[in-house]
Amino acid sequence: MSNLDRQAELAVCGGRGFVVAEPVRELLSPRHVRLGESTEVRRLLPNLGRRMVGAWAFVDHYGPDDIADEPGMQVPPHPHMGLQTVSWLHEGEVLHRDSTGSLQTIRPRELGLMTSGRAISHSEESPRPHARLLHGAQLWVALPDAHRHVEPHFQHHADLPTLTAPGLTATVILGSLDGAASPGTTYTPIVGADLALTAGTETGLPLDPDFEYAVLTMSGEVHVDGVPLLPGSMLYLGCGRTTLPLRASSDAGLMLLGGEPFEEEIVMWWNFIGRSHEDIVEAREDWEKASDRFGEVDGYPGDRLPAPALPNARIAPRKNPARG
Repeated sequence: MSNLDRQAELAVCGGRGFVVAEPVRELLSPRHVRLGESTEVRRLLPNLGRRMVGAWAFVDHYGPDDIADEPGMQVPPHPHMGLQTVSWLHEGEVLHRDSTGSLQTIRPRELGLMTSGRAISHSEESPRPHARLLHGAQLWVALPDAHRHVEPHFQHHADLPTLTAPGLTATVILGSLDGAASPGTTYTPIVGADLALTAGTETGLPLDPDFEYAVLTMSGEVHVDGVPLLPGSMLYLGCGRTTLPLRASSDAGLMLLGGEPFEEEIVMWWNFIGRSHEDIVEAREDWEKASDRFGEVDGYPGDRLPAPALPNARIAPRKNPARG
């Protein structure tokens, strides 16, 4: 999914300056952003004061939306570089097309993983006809410098490993959790997992104390480490945890996001992740002049998305003030 803001904001991310070394409970409020005519998302990352969680650099939560009489998701062809996109659905379907020739319908609890590497373009749309409800999350993972110029590619995995405990089913989306590993390709130590809890469940989830973590609430009412969360909210948890206490007041769905703190400082603007002002300027120019770099998306019934104007100031990574 694209960042469709016509006034795209600069985000300087990464480095250990904002990483909290001990367990915390930091509630992140979403920013509401329109995507096209019928989709509104709740943007949790980047957030004021919290730019990344491990290598996770961007999190949008959307729905559940009733799109029975609407076109649903319609995101025109747009570019990416320096990142991976993770498409995750609880309800509905999304048709993915990209410049490598991929054409794939992504359904609930299936992993759509696109690695942009040096450059890719793609589109996303609700199929015609489509299901009544659309509910999911779109996430980006920053690629480390050693791998940010890899060849672009797309992976689809319909069967993912699961862990079960009384009242809890954990699906490993990316990385590994308690010995279960996703088949999705990763480039940094990371974890993404979908947690489904039944009403009345009280349990603990094993964690790696070297990772920093956050939890995104997709549905239901749940307490995470004693903090009550409603759908569309995210709780940042810091590092140093070995167990995460969970208590569900109703049937609930969560996403656990975590990973080793991302050491490198990055520049994120619109749909690009780079390391310098020049990286961003060059990528925007290449997209606007329709160079071969980003390729072509075949079959989308509409025009490609133009890039917004660059900010007036020079874009440069900067050191974050130390915390924790």
